[in-house]
Amino acid sequence: MRVPRTTLLLATAIAVLLSAGCSKVEGPPTIAAPHKHHHHPPHGGTPIELGEEEYHVELVIDPASGRLQAYVLDGEMENFVRSSLPRLEISATVAGKPVDLVLAAVPNPETGETVGDTSLFECQADWLKTAPEFDAVLREVTVRGTTYSNVRFSYPKGNDADG
Repeated sequence: MRVPRTTLLLATAIAVLLSAGCSKVEGPPTIAAPHKHHHHPPHGGTPIELGEEEYHVELVIDPASGRLQAYVLDGEMENFVRSSLPRLEISATVAGKPVDLVLAAVPNPETGETVGDTSLFECQADWLKTAPEFDAVLREVTVRGTTYSNVRFSYPKGNDADG
């Protein structure tokens, strides 16, 4: 005896619905915790949020050399985003003293990035070799036509509350 396909589908759907109803747990309803959005800097650096998670800058310090790299990334910190700036400027306060960092745009012939069209900026400063933490301001960064000014952060925490 052949059972019509629609009857078989209907019987399967009823079985699924009934089994779902049988797994009900008695007790007070639970409230799901709000989803916490996490960002993972691809280089293990410090995340700096630009705008409302529109973009990020990831800071990576090599304490042995005092080299600081800044990568411009998308809102999820998954993709590099090129900027037209020739440099990034950071004003930091280290042990109560103001210091400035000027990170030059880094060209990369392998990716076609050039000064004025790159996602990587870097500089070297000897004080970065011994400063485990500092407060700073990213003075100004323009990404895809939007300028973000005076973005405050703490190193190594950053400013991304969700990150």
